[in-house]
Amino acid sequence: MSNYDTSDIRNVGLVSHVGTGKTSLADAMLFSAGQNTRLGKVDTETSLMDFEPEEVKRRTTISSSIASFNWKKARINLIDTPGGANFVADARNSLQGMDSAIIVIDAIDGLKLQSIKLIKQAQELELPLCVFINKLERENANYKTVIDKLNSTFEGKPVLLQLPIGQESSFKGVIDLLKMKALIFELNESGKFTEQDVPAELKAEAEAMREATLESIVECDDATLEKYLEGADLTEEEITSALKKGILNRQITPVMFGAATKNVGVHQILNFIADYMPSPIEKGAIKVKKADGSEQTREPASSEPLAALVFKTIADPYAGQLTIMRVFSGEINSDTNIYNSTKKAKERVGQMLHLVGKKQEPTAKAVAGDIIAVAKLKDSHTGDSFSDEKNPVTIPAISQPAPVISFAIKPKSKGDEDKIQSSLKRLMEEDPTLQVSRDLQTKEIILSGMGQVHLDVAIEKLKRKFGVEVILETPKIPYKETITSDAKVQGKYKKQSGGKGQYGDCWIELHSIDKNKDMEFIDKVVGGAIPRQYIPAVESGIREAMQEGVLAGYPTVGIQVVLFDGSYHPVDSSEMAFKVAGSMAFKKAAAEARPVLLEPVMHVEITVPEENVGDIMGDLNSRRGRMQGVEAEGATQTVKAQIPMAEMLKYAPDLNSMTSGAGIFTMEFSHYEEVPAHLAQKIIEENKTTKETTAK
Repeated sequence: MSNYDTSDIRNVGLVSHVGTGKTSLADAMLFSAGQNTRLGKVDTETSLMDFEPEEVKRRTTISSSIASFNWKKARINLIDTPGGANFVADARNSLQGMDSAIIVIDAIDGLKLQSIKLIKQAQELELPLCVFINKLERENANYKTVIDKLNSTFEGKPVLLQLPIGQESSFKGVIDLLKMKALIFELNESGKFTEQDVPAELKAEAEAMREATLESIVECDDATLEKYLEGADLTEEEITSALKKGILNRQITPVMFGAATKNVGVHQILNFIADYMPSPIEKGAIKVKKADGSEQTREPASSEPLAALVFKTIADPYAGQLTIMRVFSGEINSDTNIYNSTKKAKERVGQMLHLVGKKQEPTAKAVAGDIIAVAKLKDSHTGDSFSDEKNPVTIPAISQPAPVISFAIKPKSKGDEDKIQSSLKRLMEEDPTLQVSRDLQTKEIILSGMGQVHLDVAIEKLKRKFGVEVILETPKIPYKETITSDAKVQGKYKKQSGGKGQYGDCWIELHSIDKNKDMEFIDKVVGGAIPRQYIPAVESGIREAMQEGVLAGYPTVGIQVVLFDGSYHPVDSSEMAFKVAGSMAFKKAAAEARPVLLEPVMHVEITVPEENVGDIMGDLNSRRGRMQGVEAEGATQTVKAQIPMAEMLKYAPDLNSMTSGAGIFTMEFSHYEEVPAHLAQKIIEENKTTKETTAK
């Protein structure tokens, strides 16, 4: 289908936690649609969708992959998303490119926490949903157990459109409950099937299930419901219309079955996408923001002004950047200029592409509703909007989650620091959840991300794409120091060695204030005891001395300095002399004011299945955590706590171990507080040893 309209497009995503078979289903769809000469498989490294070396190595999806292809009269833009917590932000960003989503569920493990989180985010975006229960052919598959848990998760009532025939090794097909026909598959990966009568032993169950399904469907349309309640026979068109209406309005969530690696049920889910999932026109207008902040709606029509959103960026050191965007209204043509309304800059559109996994197909035009990749845009990244320059609007992008793990990053080869920075900048354009910062206190480059695997992948990409090899190290904790009592001291610097000498003399008081503040400097000098031009020098000397505290060499915070007296020499006094005097005064006062060590404390929220809460709370207590409360939501609970950063450096793998991969957490800085004395002494001694070793 070289020419198609907005009404033909189906933008649909595959969404769920890791390991449910989303990519296998996508590969089976591409094979069925004639996009591959064989059934691509993750395990044999032949997948069209998982093709990045980091994905092939781990046999799991790391980055959303797009495939555009034709099925029946529909133009399907399929988005296969990652399911792991390390890469969940990529899946969340990709939700904005979709008009509907298929939730892929493993018939063995059922719904897991990450799937539930993604389902809720899809529902917040008002995406119609469908469930595909996969792996029916596997040992321990039990679709009934899975279905029992669906009702509490989905906004729309789960409604079975099919009934499996057999289970585990006996699984051989499905019963179409609307047509009341059995579809028996050849089980040779061809996807071929024959339509037969419903097996006698399943007929009663199928008829009862069909009745329940019809009742749920007709409730979505008042006229159809009235006719049904009157006992009249419903036409296929009436059932189809009510079903489509229920899906679009999110009143129901259809449930289908299959075995993706065997290519069972794949034709049926493709037919369902083409026949029932909404086109951009059916999904309707979107809200955009004008330059003055007011809202406006844009209809999904090519005749409307342009409104497009970048939901993914791919960095390639050779081919340049690929910018993947969803066109919500208007159209884009190759060899034209478009306006980035987020950056307020024009971009030149050269080559436009439709992606089919790792394959690229050039196209000259993108109509409203389409998903395209544009090569070599200079300054457009994930979250950016494109619009008409004369009437600029932006499409609100999904906010990025805060990183949960950080490491110090160092080059294997000296002199590569600048190369690290530029290469990491390119990676951050591709993956906005990566963050790079320089800790001004520890002088380290800090790489932060969503988990250990996330950072490992980033390091591998640095080497593969940009030739930069680095080492990850546990970052230093940015401890600070403060005082707990007052002090009053003199700082006097006097030097005479023939000729002009040096003389500076100041008296200061030190007081403790909020330890999350820096320093307050108060000048109470009267009578010209210290000339006005030397007061800033005293403050400067104190501030410099604060950067290396008297206790362990960490920056000092939370102090008030009152400069109240001093003296000067008309010839020997200078700014330098008073700066030294200020430094001397601070060091002496801080030592007398009972200095203590401070540590950063994080606000942490951990979401886990209900059965794991006890273990989580016990573990947090062992990490010196203070509980802030527990919130229940369905079968999950979120534990909120304040925990020292030092106790959270390696929490991600520990949480994964405690919950068998079902737990997720967020973490952000909260405040500084005093380190317990028994721990502080150990930290002070270790820091002293490190400094002595470095000095040698």
